[in-house]
Amino acid sequence: MEKKPVKVAMVGVGAISGIYLQNITHTFREVALVGVCDLIPERAEKAAAYVREAIEQGAAVPQPKIYKDMYEAFDDPEVEVILNLTRPYEHFEVTKQALLHGKHVYSEKPLGVDMDEARALIALAEEKGLQIGGAPDTFMGAGIQTARYLIDSGMIGDVVGASCAMVCHGHETWHPDPEFYYKRGGGPMLDMGPYYITALVQLLGEAKGVMGMTKKTFPQRLITSQPHQGETIHVDVDTWLSGNIAFSSGAIAQVFTTFDVHYTAQARFEVYGTRGSLMVPDPNTFGGPVLLLRPEDFAAAPQTDPGLARHGVPDFYRGWKEMPLLYDYPENSRGLGLADMCKALRTGRGHRADYQQQRHVLEIMTSFSKSCEAEAYIPMETRYTRTAPMGLNAMHGILD
Repeated sequence: MEKKPVKVAMVGVGAISGIYLQNITHTFREVALVGVCDLIPERAEKAAAYVREAIEQGAAVPQPKIYKDMYEAFDDPEVEVILNLTRPYEHFEVTKQALLHGKHVYSEKPLGVDMDEARALIALAEEKGLQIGGAPDTFMGAGIQTARYLIDSGMIGDVVGASCAMVCHGHETWHPDPEFYYKRGGGPMLDMGPYYITALVQLLGEAKGVMGMTKKTFPQRLITSQPHQGETIHVDVDTWLSGNIAFSSGAIAQVFTTFDVHYTAQARFEVYGTRGSLMVPDPNTFGGPVLLLRPEDFAAAPQTDPGLARHGVPDFYRGWKEMPLLYDYPENSRGLGLADMCKALRTGRGHRADYQQQRHVLEIMTSFSKSCEAEAYIPMETRYTRTAPMGLNAMHGILD
């Protein structure tokens, strides 16, 4: 017997909502968007108009209602899951109220801005018998799933460590509303770090401790993007965070995120093993490339110091082999985690972007600043078990 799609209401229709709307409307067949709301009514109206146009062009989806506020969405008996796409510092209250009204919640990252918020939400969800989970879901895409398969199958031997970096100069030159990136719940670690740290724990498993150094380089930022061009942002969070993560497996990862640097290649992510190295694709994306380098690739190379063999700008990945992607969803598939959670609600299986993963990732991210302040190693209190790898399904948009 075919199960009906899970009915979802979207709370918050900001910049990230567009790709969710697109994928819920056109790709994920086990999710039905039944309502939208935003503090700016025109945003909700625009979202509803997008779906209306898709229906006119043949999309077999419901026309979403427009709620006057989030409480109207919470009180709608038709709604099973709240999709929380509000700003980071609003995640806690929106998720809390949704849970109090008996709704499951899938939230954009992070789960909360600190561990107190995370603990309170998880305790409430468990008390109510409700599911919570959330972004990022990029780790479920073809790229990182392929990297996980290659690591798990021993292609690089035992993992020794990893190195990843997210380097850019912030959002004030292009984002229409950049201020919240520099307020509580923002900064490069809580904004972009979830992609990198989630990918790390998916590839390497549980972290056992963190050491970090952090700072705030620019106390103020000038917005040059519209519509707030010329306004000044007062920066409240650290914008340079670097450190090491010790994993229970024995691997050590170096992590660096910043909004302070002029740079062209924003993402760098590598995993090193006893039998080779793997270049993991940008964890803010779903696709490739995935590059592999093994000792046999050096067999015919001259035996010399590789540091002396190059002149000028180095080609870091010369000689690495691009591996075929072994899984579905190489395109921008935001909402994949939501669809997976909805499938889990119908079948009773676990879902991959679950709260135990969000909680562990949040503890790692918030521990970098704690380590810097205490000038000490911070052991992890949370435990973590990797969620299931992606399965293969013949029909795109239907989860295993």
